[in-house]
Amino acid sequence: MYFRKMIGKKCYLSPMDINDAEIYTGWLNDLEVIENLSIYNSIINTGTEKEILEKLSKEHNYSIIDNENNELIGSCGFIELDHLNQTAEAGIFIGNKKYWNKGYGTEAFQLLLDYGFKALNINNIILRVYSFNERAIKSYNKIGFKVIGKRRGALNRGNKTYDIILMDILSNEFYEKYNS
Repeated sequence: MYFRKMIGKKCYLSPMDINDAEIYTGWLNDLEVIENLSIYNSIINTGTEKEILEKLSKEHNYSIIDNENNELIGSCGFIELDHLNQTAEAGIFIGNKKYWNKGYGTEAFQLLLDYGFKALNINNIILRVYSFNERAIKSYNKIGFKVIGKRRGALNRGNKTYDIILMDILSNEFYEKYNS
């Protein structure tokens, strides 16, 4: 069951449901889906995924749900939330391929950032993205993230090395762009 915690035009964010473990397991065993994730070389079965979802569901991680048909699309959330310094790292993935390249990820991330800045009192949100993930980089730039550095040659995929790009956004930069 999903709950409309943060609502956009295309999708909404809901607390994660551990009963979705089988759906996530399918996605996380599809190399095309996970090529942009740090778990690319992990073995994920339904039992493992259920444990992961139980842990994630207790933190600020959310399922991304399509507004029209209440279908699970993916997930997004915060890791390393530091309330003292008002910082967090964010992450997102769209597992359901039929929702790729349609703006759902961008909208879901905007909902998450708005919640993080307003409800969690975060000031700086950072993310990591692989240099070959052009679709994500385009989305993050559209939202207002700025490149703050890169870790050169820090990722090896398919016998090639790639950079890990670090991007961040400040609360005031986000709201200057979205006038909220």
